[in-house]
Amino acid sequence: MSLLENIKGPRDLDALNARQMDQVADEIRAFLIENVARTGGHLGPNLGVVELTLAIHRVFDSPKDAVVFDTGHQSYVHKLLTGRHDFSTLRQTGGLAGYPQRSESEHDIVESSHASSSLSWADGISKAFEMTGQKDRYVIAVVGDGSLTGGMTWEALNNISDDNTRKLIIVVNDNGRSYAPTIGGMARFLNSVRTKQSYRHLHMTSSRAFDKLGRPGRAFYRGVRGGLHGFLARFTGNESLYSNLDIKYVGPVDGHDEQAVEAALKQAKHYGAPVIVHAITEKGRGYAPARQDAADQFHAVGQIDPETGESLQASGAQSWTGVFADSLVDLAERDPRLVGITAAMLRPTGLHRMAERFPDRVFDVGIAEQHGVTAAAGLAYGGLHPVVAMYATFMNRAFDQVLMDVALHKAGVTFVLDRAGVTGPDGPSHHGVWDLAILQVVPGIRIAAPRDATRIVEELGEAVAVDDGPTVLRFPKGAVGQEIEAVRRTDDGVDVLRESAEKDVLLVTVGPMAATGLAVADLLAAQGIGTTVVDPRWVVPVAKSVIELSREHRIVVCIEDGVRVGGIGTRIRQDLRAADVDTAVTEMGLPDEFLPHGDRSDILQQVGLTPRQIAHDVTAMVVGAKLPYARGASADTSALPIVARAEGPVA
Repeated sequence: MSLLENIKGPRDLDALNARQMDQVADEIRAFLIENVARTGGHLGPNLGVVELTLAIHRVFDSPKDAVVFDTGHQSYVHKLLTGRHDFSTLRQTGGLAGYPQRSESEHDIVESSHASSSLSWADGISKAFEMTGQKDRYVIAVVGDGSLTGGMTWEALNNISDDNTRKLIIVVNDNGRSYAPTIGGMARFLNSVRTKQSYRHLHMTSSRAFDKLGRPGRAFYRGVRGGLHGFLARFTGNESLYSNLDIKYVGPVDGHDEQAVEAALKQAKHYGAPVIVHAITEKGRGYAPARQDAADQFHAVGQIDPETGESLQASGAQSWTGVFADSLVDLAERDPRLVGITAAMLRPTGLHRMAERFPDRVFDVGIAEQHGVTAAAGLAYGGLHPVVAMYATFMNRAFDQVLMDVALHKAGVTFVLDRAGVTGPDGPSHHGVWDLAILQVVPGIRIAAPRDATRIVEELGEAVAVDDGPTVLRFPKGAVGQEIEAVRRTDDGVDVLRESAEKDVLLVTVGPMAATGLAVADLLAAQGIGTTVVDPRWVVPVAKSVIELSREHRIVVCIEDGVRVGGIGTRIRQDLRAADVDTAVTEMGLPDEFLPHGDRSDILQQVGLTPRQIAHDVTAMVVGAKLPYARGASADTSALPIVARAEGPVA
C-alpha cells in the first residue's frame, strides 16, 4: 500500500512511525526517478534532500512556520509533501514549476532561484514575526554548502548573529557540491568536518555501542546525538567558525537518517535563538546512475531512461555553449593572456574544456558573481584578458562591478552570457531577458549577439582583442540553428542578410532573431512590402551603417529577445534622432513582465514574437503609414493567418 499518495499536507506525516517514514522516503525517491525521467528537471538535488525535507515538515508547521529554500531547485520533495503530486507537466507550459511558486501553494515563500539569498530572506521574515508579535512562528532556511560561497550569506549571518532572540533555524544541506563540487575555503572547512577521523571515530564508536542495546539503544542514541556535538567539537573544531559568529551550531548530522535529523531540529527549535543545523547529504542519493555521474550527479537532466539514466534526447545537434567552449580553447592556444572565470558554473558555461586544457588559467570563484567580476578587472590590470562566463540572468547580480570596477577603469574584460533571452523551463528568475537593457547603459561597453555558430567564433575573437573596455557576447540556450550567410557586409561590420529594391521596411535583428527576421521578410514580400534584413553583429554601439540604412527606409523594426524597455530598438531610436534621421522605429521585443516557465516557442507565441504575428503588425504599420502599394499587392492583413497574442500580462 502506497503511503505517499495519502499525504495531502505536512500534518499527514504526524501519524507515521519510523518504519513508515522510511517507506515514504523510498516511495518519494521512486516517484522522483520515474517522473523526472519523463519530463526532465533537477533530479540529483532532490534525491539528496528526501529525509531532510521529511524531518523539517515533521518538526515544523508549514505554512505557519516559514520554510525558505535557497535557489529552490531542491524543493520537489517539499512540493510532494504539500499536496502537489502531479509531476506530469513539470516545468512545462501551464504545469508545475521547477522552483517554489506562490501561486501554487501557500507553503511556497520565496520564488527567486538565485542562490545565496535565503538567509537574508530568513533574517527579514524572522524580524517581521518578532516585531509584529508573531513570536510563536519559526523561520527555517535551507541553504546548500555551495550557496555559502556567496557573499550575501555572510552579510546575512553577520546581521542574524547580532540578534539572539529570534526563532530562526539555518539548515546547511552539505553535499560537497553546488552544481559541481563546491570550491574555496568554506568548502575545505566543511570537508574537514565531514572527513576528520576523530569525529568519524567517535561517531562510529558511539553508534556501535548503542546499537548493541537494540531498538531502545538506537532510539536513545538518535535522541542524544545532537547534544553530543559540543563534546565532539572539542576534538574536531567543527564548531569554531560558527561560534565566532555567535550562532549556536548543531551537527554534523547524517542527513539521510530522518530520525537523527528530527532530533537535531527539535534541539534547535527549543533553543530559542538562531541555530545552524549542519546536515551531511549525498546528491543523487539512492539512484546509482546519478551517484556514478562524476560531472554533476544528475543536477539537472533532460528526459532519461529511469533504469539506466541514459539520455533519451538526441545529442547530435551542436549547442551554443559547445561552440563557445571550443572556440575559447582555440583562442587560448594562441593567446596566453586569456584566462577564464566562472561562478560555480564551470561545465554549464563550457569553461570546463578550457580548464581541462589549461587548468591554471581558469578560476571558479563559487557563487560570487560580484567578486568574480571585480577580480577580472584586477586580472586585466595585471596584463591578462579575462573571459567571464555566466548565465545572462546572473549577470544582473554584478552590475555595479561591471560599471564601477571594469568600465570605469577601462578594463579589457569579456563577458560571455549563456542562456540569454527566453530560456524556457526554469521560469521567471532564469530567463536572461534583462542584459541588453541593463548593460547598454554602461559607458564604453560593446555588446555582440551572434546569430549562428560561425558568428560566435568571429565575435568572440573580436571581443577578446578589445583591451580598453568591457565586451559582451550573448547567446541563447540549446542547439545552434542553421548557418545564415550574409548578402554583404558593410565597412563597419554589419551583415546585410536580405536586400530589396523597394526600401519600405528595415528589419534589424538581434542575434538568433535573424532567422525570425528572414521569415518575416518572406511574409512581407508576399504582401508586396520591400524589406531589408540586417544583423548588426555588434548591437551596441549602434553601427553607422544601421543609421544610414534607416535613413533610406520608411520604417525601422528591431526584433530582439530582450525586454523592449531600454532595449536595442530604443537605442537605435535615440541614435537616429541624434543623427537627425526621422524614420519611425518600432521595437519588437519582450514585455517588461516576469515571464512564466514553459517551452521557448510557447512563450514567444504568447508575447507575439513569431514571424506571422510580427509580419501582421508590420503590415498594419505600413498601412497606417499609407506607404505606396504600386506593386499591386493586397494590404489586407487578414491575408496573414496568425494566432492572436494574449492580452494583458503573460500568465
